[in-house]
Amino acid sequence: MSEVLLTGITFGESPRWHDGRLWFCDWVAGEVIAVDAAGTSEVVLRVPFGLPFCIDWLPDGRMLAVDGPGARLMRLEPDGTLVPHADLSGVAAPPWNDIAVDARGNAYVSGIGYTFPGGEPRTGFLALATPDGEVTEAARDVSFPNGLVVTPDGSTLILAESHAARLTAWDVEPDGSLTGRRVWADLGEGAAPDGICLDAEGAVWYGDVPNRRCVRVREGGEVLQTVDLDLGCFACALGGHTLYMVAADWSDPARMMSEPTGRVHTEQVAVPGL
Repeated sequence: MSEVLLTGITFGESPRWHDGRLWFCDWVAGEVIAVDAAGTSEVVLRVPFGLPFCIDWLPDGRMLAVDGPGARLMRLEPDGTLVPHADLSGVAAPPWNDIAVDARGNAYVSGIGYTFPGGEPRTGFLALATPDGEVTEAARDVSFPNGLVVTPDGSTLILAESHAARLTAWDVEPDGSLTGRRVWADLGEGAAPDGICLDAEGAVWYGDVPNRRCVRVREGGEVLQTVDLDLGCFACALGGHTLYMVAADWSDPARMMSEPTGRVHTEQVAVPGL
């Protein structure tokens, strides 16, 4: 049974393990929050834009934040100022969603492809923003692209396609472009992969909101472990042998966006994070 580490969150997303703490975004509050293993938390950044927004770090330690409604990447400087890093609007209209940065400083960002909720569903995009801020389209025709990770050797990018019930992979070329698209794991009818993370054995954990669970799968789709929750699990991250899961009550979306139903759950797992 998972344990509750933190409550009082409205809509937690984009969890990342960084510098010995879990960092995540509260989309409704407009805050980036860091929490340690004892549950002590602090607001480390308040963003001036709306949801969705997600975070990751450049190799030099500066944070990148996706301004989803503004179709841009912002960079947090050492003095605490947010400055423009890259303009995503030339690839596709907002909203933009999740982000993964590789060891070379290339940032991959998932673009939903239509206004959500309420828009007419269309396929989305992946953008590549190089360290100098140049932005190109990296992939298209992805079905509600959500969480994404780059393998430690920089050779593979894995993406959760929420509306296709699958994890999709590409080879990462030396220039950062993506080739060799393939299904990394078919998750089966009814699955809805959201935020993902990678463990030391190369398996992927994915959050699944409607099924209220976090699932570990290996390449090919074999399910290795499932953690059931009483709330919708939006995303996950590994810090050592602890699996962190951000969850909220999705049964009433209007209430979820206005009341602090969100939590951070933890589960001890056998295989650690990277």
